[in-house]
Amino acid sequence: MSRVADQDQPPADNAEATVATRKRPSPAALPGHRSAVARIQAAYQQIPAGQPVRLAKSTSNLFRFRGDTTGQLLDVSAFGHVLAVDPETRTAVTGGMTTYEDLTEATLRHGLMPLVVPQLKTITLGGAVSGLGIESTSLRSGMPHESVLEMEILTGDGRVVTAAPGGPDDALYRGFPNSYGTLGYALSLTIELEPVTPFVHLRHFRFSGPEECMEAVAQIAADGSYAGHRADFVDGTMFGLDEMYLTVGAFSEVAPWRSDYTGNRIYYQSIRGPREDFLTIADYLWRWDTDWFWCSRPFGVQRPLVRRAWPRRYRRSDVYRRLVAFDRRHQLSARVNERQGRPRTEDVIQDVEIPVERGADFLRFFAAEVGMSPVWLCPLRLRGERTWPLYPMQPGQAYVNFGFWGSVALPPGQSNGFYNRKIEDEVTRLGGHKGLYSTSFYSPEEFWARYNGPEYAELKRTYDADGRLADLYDKCVGGR
Repeated sequence: MSRVADQDQPPADNAEATVATRKRPSPAALPGHRSAVARIQAAYQQIPAGQPVRLAKSTSNLFRFRGDTTGQLLDVSAFGHVLAVDPETRTAVTGGMTTYEDLTEATLRHGLMPLVVPQLKTITLGGAVSGLGIESTSLRSGMPHESVLEMEILTGDGRVVTAAPGGPDDALYRGFPNSYGTLGYALSLTIELEPVTPFVHLRHFRFSGPEECMEAVAQIAADGSYAGHRADFVDGTMFGLDEMYLTVGAFSEVAPWRSDYTGNRIYYQSIRGPREDFLTIADYLWRWDTDWFWCSRPFGVQRPLVRRAWPRRYRRSDVYRRLVAFDRRHQLSARVNERQGRPRTEDVIQDVEIPVERGADFLRFFAAEVGMSPVWLCPLRLRGERTWPLYPMQPGQAYVNFGFWGSVALPPGQSNGFYNRKIEDEVTRLGGHKGLYSTSFYSPEEFWARYNGPEYAELKRTYDADGRLADLYDKCVGGR
């Protein structure tokens, strides 16, 4: 380990300043919040039965582009703010529509951050909890919903309940993750925070095969470090089966230099370069957002001339997604491909979780059958023994999230769904799960077998008996 790495220290931990020993802020006591809750509850109750309900949001990170956008829009703008940050209890209270960009800006002022910060700025806290989120702290801290202490939820039947572990609505607390707004909407969430240092010290470790890489993930899961470098953060990138990297980050009080990937330099390209790097904590949290991982390539933003002309304020994931939505809406790329005689393509946009022991099998399958690169790797495991019924994972089991986002040319005679169905079948064979933010092709029987149909049906009966909100299968597979 370098001398600089030897200076890295974990954030200070004062056992007296915990949520167990001090009273944390309550949403009910925060100015204006109660009236905002009353207004949205009244607005929801005025929507006629049978009328689809949609949230009036300015951004989205879903990749289920609806052709039909009819329905009653519910104004949720009052719930897009941080309500309180309490440094003593290391907690924050925030509206469910608050973006992680705004949330981290508020918490970093106090030297704190959420335990898991999804990698795109406009992901909302409520979205990450109801739709699942993940990032490079997920091997030690699980997923965002695991650090939620309580949630105020506007349920499908029009009630506002406070869901907390062990409370009267414990079933909703545990069943809300992976429900995608089909049981209700989070109005406020109280979450745990952790202390940070000013910098993150990165080391990029290269592997020449997937088996070797997955063995390293398993070692990090067991030891909390790799090659003497503490693993406060860990994720990875596969450029090919013979070129894979794990990026291991440690909190650091010092930085002999600071890299900046919001300008002309591109983060994912740096992984192949020097084996060591330093970023401020804020730049580390948003290292992937500037280029939407590597997905800014189709817009030409990674070309030096275009990059210099493209305003820095527009190098953001939400800008790129709006461009994709515009293209989808007007079928621009599809028309150009057709005129130029190119083969039809299929969008392959998924995140899947595979047990680490089967991770190499998945990577070899993916390279042979799909062939897309790069691929994001993010190790994770549940934070504790509590399980979450709509996304069953085994406590203590290390998984690897594989994220891949792009288009692949279809073989002659094949139609849309060819690659995605292959991937879904392989994920099932390997004992994994896929996230539901993108298109799915499961049959109802397959879907409910994977996502705990009986438990979901009971939650739906309890919190949305009249079916005012879409069913999970209809929303995530049928596209409602």
